[in-house]
Amino acid sequence: MLRPVIFAAVFFGAIGLFIYSARNFLSYLKLAKPEDRTGNIPQRLSNTINIAFLQTKLLRSRLAGILHLVIYWGFVVLLFVVLESIIEGFFPDFSFAFLGPLYSILTFLQDFFGAMVLVTVIFSLFRRYVGTPQRLRVDSSSKLDASFILMMIALVMITMFGMSVEKILLGTSQGYRPVSAWLAGFFSHGSETLYEFYFWAHIVIVLAFLNYLPYSKHFHVLSSVINTFLSNYRIPFVGVVLKPINFEDESITQYGAKDFTDLTWKNILDGYTCTECGRCTSVCPANTTGKLLNPKLIVTKIRKRTMNAGPEMVRKNESSEELQKNLVTDYISPQELWACTTCMACVQECPVMIDHVTPIVEMRRNLVMMESEFPQEMNTVFRNMENNESPWAFSPDQRNDWIDELSDELAGEGQPNSLKKVSSLGSADELDVVFWSGCAGAFDKRYRNVTKSFAQLLNKAGVKYGVLGSEEKCTGDPARRLGNEFLAQSLIQQNVETLKKYNVKKVVTACPHCMNTLKNEYSAFGIELEVTHHTEYIEKLLSEKKIVPKKKIDGKVTFHDSCYLGRYNDVYSSPRTSLKSIPGTELVEMKRSGDRGLCCGAGGGRMFLEETEGKRVNIERTEEALSTGASTIASACPFCMTMLTDGVKAKDKADEVKVKDVAELVLEST
Repeated sequence: MLRPVIFAAVFFGAIGLFIYSARNFLSYLKLAKPEDRTGNIPQRLSNTINIAFLQTKLLRSRLAGILHLVIYWGFVVLLFVVLESIIEGFFPDFSFAFLGPLYSILTFLQDFFGAMVLVTVIFSLFRRYVGTPQRLRVDSSSKLDASFILMMIALVMITMFGMSVEKILLGTSQGYRPVSAWLAGFFSHGSETLYEFYFWAHIVIVLAFLNYLPYSKHFHVLSSVINTFLSNYRIPFVGVVLKPINFEDESITQYGAKDFTDLTWKNILDGYTCTECGRCTSVCPANTTGKLLNPKLIVTKIRKRTMNAGPEMVRKNESSEELQKNLVTDYISPQELWACTTCMACVQECPVMIDHVTPIVEMRRNLVMMESEFPQEMNTVFRNMENNESPWAFSPDQRNDWIDELSDELAGEGQPNSLKKVSSLGSADELDVVFWSGCAGAFDKRYRNVTKSFAQLLNKAGVKYGVLGSEEKCTGDPARRLGNEFLAQSLIQQNVETLKKYNVKKVVTACPHCMNTLKNEYSAFGIELEVTHHTEYIEKLLSEKKIVPKKKIDGKVTFHDSCYLGRYNDVYSSPRTSLKSIPGTELVEMKRSGDRGLCCGAGGGRMFLEETEGKRVNIERTEEALSTGASTIASACPFCMTMLTDGVKAKDKADEVKVKDVAELVLEST
């Protein structure tokens, strides 16, 4: 009877210690801002099954995904071994053998996965020190943590096999254990003492492992399923969610995030869930071109700050030196924050559904609205948006220039013009769609041609469309991403009033940034819009045979995916379908394309900031486009077009390679 008593003391002591650690962890979460993550349960369950259990995102990296999949499912199956051992600790003769044939299947799976996990762990340990991928080349403490965890897993497997082998040799084993039976063949007899050793070693290692998790990056073993369930992925859309600030609420005295307590509890949970696998780092355009920003470190620094300051805050130890520090500047530098293009590649790749972008924008909000600490160039951008309602120094009246140019060109060619100014109609009710030109589409000399090209396609298709002209203002996207939420909301509210005044319901735009903001963010300000990107609209017109490309355009074309069109809004096929409809065109893909595409470097307001660190992102992307041998680089975003055009010029390829919008190419062929 001594064994159950000792076991109970060890088991409940370990469980008590874990509960103590878990309670501390929860108390730190409570220090952060509240957030409701209970909506859309069916979608959340679907995400959890596909991403957490089937591990579909892990398999985007084939080798690492398979290795983790083996360990993960091995542990799921081996939980039955642990449970059986725990019950055996209280009742020495207990076994799941009463399950009959099912027990034989269970023991076979335990043996099979145990062996697979052991081999995988050995390979993973080898990979940590020999031929280590760049994304896993971390500081020594993190490497030791990973190595320790892997060795703990190996010991769990070894002690499990030790128990099984001794049972076979003692003649007390039940079920089907082929690997254990093979190992038992190397020994002549069993030992009760050895069995007891393996049993206790197995239990102690499992319980030690459990209590180590809350203080390790491997806390994700417990939190990843929960984190995935609570994530925003495809709820309600693919991109990250930026929450508005209620500036009329006088109780709000802190705008943006200065410390971890200004973030939400979900942002803190993200920090605890990070596995430090480095997938986010490997796809970050800023990091891969030599910038200081590392999205993995943004998340782990949030965790580190929480673990350092959380206990002091809970104890209300106001004299603590740690409480004199802040997350921003003391842990995360402004230089890191301003390097982000908000391309969401990090979020796309993260296997445990961490949102890196939202905390970055929240910290930018603090720097801009509370500290007035931001790159000098942003003064000009903010001033232009305040005075001219666009990031550029053009008068709002000049938004009509492209309309006048188009009318003159169509009249000169004797073509009909179905374009109407919504203000002259008084309502958008009789229109098929309202064309939102965007600031670049109205003011940028190069992209103005794209605006007119798409308008001509609408004319050819007989679409009744209207524009807001000078009543249209910047959607607020650059200001929001750069952290000036007050300025962004001022523009948003003015646009919402205009859209409501004319009863606008359907919008088409050639700018993915405008599309994303109008479609996914304006609903928080009181208006629901059906927003379509111009490549989607072109695809629709092609399918309806309202426009038919006939003229042959020979040559290779490669398409650059806009982050705000692809990752944020899941539009990948429409631009390609349109390009493939052009006779003679051969579409060739870049190495990084589709949802693995590389940012052009202009998102997140970076369009208006200079790059002073490392290699320019647009040069990196341009070189990849040029390597395809394409004579035309196709884009579907004004920012991307500018960055790629500059890149082609910088590589002295402007005479050989052209950068064109999908609308321009389709128009040339019709």
